[in-house]
Amino acid sequence: MTSPAGQSPLIPPEAPVHRPAGDAVRLLLFNAQNASPDRSRRQAAWVAAQEEADIAVFTEVSSTYGGDALVTALGERGYATVIAPQPAEADYRTVIACRTADAHPVQSPVAVTPHRAPAARVTVAGHDIGVLGLYVPSRGPKEQRNVAKRAFQDAVTEALPKLDAAFPDMPVIVAGDLNVIERRHQPPHKVFGSWEYSFHDSFQTAGLTDAFRHLHPDKVAHSWYGRSGNGFRFDHLFVSAAHADRVLACDYHQQAREEGLSDHAVMTLHLGLSSTAGGQGEAPATSSC
Repeated sequence: MTSPAGQSPLIPPEAPVHRPAGDAVRLLLFNAQNASPDRSRRQAAWVAAQEEADIAVFTEVSSTYGGDALVTALGERGYATVIAPQPAEADYRTVIACRTADAHPVQSPVAVTPHRAPAARVTVAGHDIGVLGLYVPSRGPKEQRNVAKRAFQDAVTEALPKLDAAFPDMPVIVAGDLNVIERRHQPPHKVFGSWEYSFHDSFQTAGLTDAFRHLHPDKVAHSWYGRSGNGFRFDHLFVSAAHADRVLACDYHQQAREEGLSDHAVMTLHLGLSSTAGGQGEAPATSSC
């Protein structure tokens, strides 16, 4: 589902209204936690108020009333393009929202439950950027333990090497809740199997760089906490390795989780743009916000 370009929102967006930056890609990753319509609207308001959320990727979005409320509220709050694939049957989905109207969905390279893996080409200050959102299933009920999770992970692993062809000659960002952790995660968690660590490894194998680890190689960080209080780094942002040196910032933020808007921390990424847009001259200066 993509909002028509140039269509005025039914309700004027409330201040502050931020304009997309002209010198960097600013992306925010947010787990919607299957929110109700009321909480979805509050989530949209909170995200829209964040200056760094020019592109917002939402995971664990309901395919029913809560998700529909989120999509509508994002459009009302200044997101000119909202890509929200609707599954044929009730399931979680991933949503990509962009402040610019110059953003277009492309066919997801993930063949299994592609509504969990929407893809988009976004133009920022004359620079094309590829974006893939991911929401990996949880382990599932006992009778179907890990079936959906393994099928989706296998499909993603197969799709990752195809991103260069889908987004030629441009930076690629993969953002999502992977429901797995890295091999050297602190603290270690024995519940994860070798196949889950191999899935995390597949991003590097496919030429993607863990943006957070690129800047913070030894920092302990968590994005979700279990009932026992143990922390897990489930939410991840990857960039194409050829553009990893453009990562200016990548961090976790706990405010939305502490305020009860989500049970996950928010992630943000700032990716610098090159001085020229396709060799056609200098990129414009940062827009005022």
